[in-house]
Amino acid sequence: MNENQSLSKEQRILSVMQKVLTRVIKETATPPGLKHPLSEDCINDMRECLVLISARKQELAKDAGRASGARPRYIDEPRSQGPVSVPIERIKHKDQDPK
Repeated sequence: MNENQSLSKEQRILSVMQKVLTRVIKETATPPGLKHPLSEDCINDMRECLVLISARKQELAKDAGRASGARPRYIDEPRSQGPVSVPIERIKHKDQDPK
């Protein structure tokens, strides 16, 4: 079953709105030092919208019993079993000579 078919109308609306807002943000991005074409109030409103959209999507996913914090992973990537201990001796700094 297609993922979009399993989503409710509200979830599809939220996803489309999130994509549109992020596309507007990317397409209006300016190099550092130049004045942004959008006002600070507009930028802050867009940030607030994205926060609200994300929060609502998480609520809907939780209510539906889906993992909301899932990230994409490769099929051959092992699943995390929890925290992994790394001996301090194995930690190297960039400026250290390799041994």
